[in-house]
Amino acid sequence: MAWLERHQVPIYVAAVLVGALIGFAAPTAGLGGALTPVLGALLFVTFLQVPARDLLRSLRAGRFLGAALVVNFVVVPLVVAVLVGFLPADQGLRLGVLLVLLAPCVDYVIVFSGLAGGSSDRLLAATPLLLVAQMVLLPLYLLLFLGAELAEVVEVGPFVEAFLLLIVVPLALAWLTQAWAVRHRTGARVATAAGSLMVPLMVATLLVVVASQLPEPAADLSAVAAVVPVYVVFLAVMLFLGTAVARLLRLGVRDGRAIVFTGATRNSLVVLPLALALPDAYAVASVVIVAQTLVEVLGMLVAVRVVPRLLPDRDRGGPNA
Repeated sequence: MAWLERHQVPIYVAAVLVGALIGFAAPTAGLGGALTPVLGALLFVTFLQVPARDLLRSLRAGRFLGAALVVNFVVVPLVVAVLVGFLPADQGLRLGVLLVLLAPCVDYVIVFSGLAGGSSDRLLAATPLLLVAQMVLLPLYLLLFLGAELAEVVEVGPFVEAFLLLIVVPLALAWLTQAWAVRHRTGARVATAAGSLMVPLMVATLLVVVASQLPEPAADLSAVAAVVPVYVVFLAVMLFLGTAVARLLRLGVRDGRAIVFTGATRNSLVVLPLALALPDAYAVASVVIVAQTLVEVLGMLVAVRVVPRLLPDRDRGGPNA
């Protein structure tokens, strides 16, 4: 497990490549049904690393949480509002882009933030709050961007189902496991074993996502070509805007780097089930969401080297610098 953690970034890239090979070689493998269970297990392991008492304590880290909320739910929507204007008028394509860009990442962002020297512990503790906030605000933002006709396309059911299966259930199970671990040695062993599965579960999730969603009609390649430049620009812009917010709020270097990553990385793995629940006429939405995953994983290889340069250690902007 220690070896996996040290080499997790190239392992994630390899998982994406293997998923692509499986998708092209066996497009009828039927891996889509495994997406929600694997993602739920991944989020359970993620939440398991956040003791309930630490979560409550993190809510008192007002400046950090404020920066995370401002970056993700004020700055990002403004950037997306500009970028959407450069997209084709296809409603399914725009819906997919909005779904993925308006939702902050809650899984591998913690890994990449840590690799760049960010406060992964605070970011991890803020994960449940970011998940709840995006599930509440995402329908409102979609309504704002797409108008009243959105109600004819997006049903409330998939949002509620995603909230229950990907937030409530994993978080409740994680807290129950923590309580068991405190009282019984067997529980402690189970919690330790589950915690060691973070990298394998992330690999499984990336592989399933790419393999199950990559094989789409060739016509969708034009949609991918249209969104990839938007995703690249979004990532580049958010690296600098996240840095600006961190400096404006006088965050320490580690906290500031974490804020940059939470603004730049998106929640493609969690919103993909929402896209898959859309009518067939909007099937392109899932394709453009998977395209964002591919761009982002590769972009993170650059970000882990760029962000420390944007917020170097010599900046003593806060107590945790």
